[in-house]
Amino acid sequence: MDPIAIVIVAAGWVLLGLVVGLWMVRHGHDPRWVAIAVALGPIFVPIALERVERLPRLAASSLGGLSERHDDSASRPRVLIGLDGSPESKQALTRTIDLLGSRCELLMLAEVVWFEAGEDDTRPEFAAATARLAAAAAAAGEACAEVRFEVLAGPPGEALRRFAEEQNMDLVVVGRRGRGLSPHLLGSVSSDLVRHAHLPVLVVEPVSSTSVSRTLTETSARTRG
Repeated sequence: MDPIAIVIVAAGWVLLGLVVGLWMVRHGHDPRWVAIAVALGPIFVPIALERVERLPRLAASSLGGLSERHDDSASRPRVLIGLDGSPESKQALTRTIDLLGSRCELLMLAEVVWFEAGEDDTRPEFAAATARLAAAAAAAGEACAEVRFEVLAGPPGEALRRFAEEQNMDLVVVGRRGRGLSPHLLGSVSSDLVRHAHLPVLVVEPVSSTSVSRTLTETSARTRG
């Protein structure tokens, strides 16, 4: 067989696998699928079509259901904050508490994991997300009347949007990374929310790590005071 033809076939095999693997990641699946897709090439296409999940879902919740919304609390917002353990998301939480604090009817914290992590609560990604949310909820509980947390599974932007709309939230807050890749790759969560959400979105711009630490300290001091 012609060497050039072999190279073309091999390149097409790898390229098709790469595109399909990245498509799965964009739809909220584990990035490790990319390596499998590249190896299998066109053979992986029917696997991906069967495997990919179309809609985000709830993976884990803090205990109890959401409280009913009452007429006398209509002026107090329900706020959803997207967290991922990054300094930017911690800053988003700090700023939200600083701006709204006890004026919130509900402060909901959410972190989005890959579909595969959401299927198995023994996976490190799931356990880490749950631990971060529980710690953040405990800290925020000192300043807000009701604080809850949820672990969602799927594409981050879409998962946060759908959850916010389904749970009748009034505002979504996320931090924007100043540089580098999002931990969920292939797209900005904040940009997705701003473009597609049907409710207000507050994007907290990044600041230096020193400023974040100082803000966290000041907020903690105000809360204790």
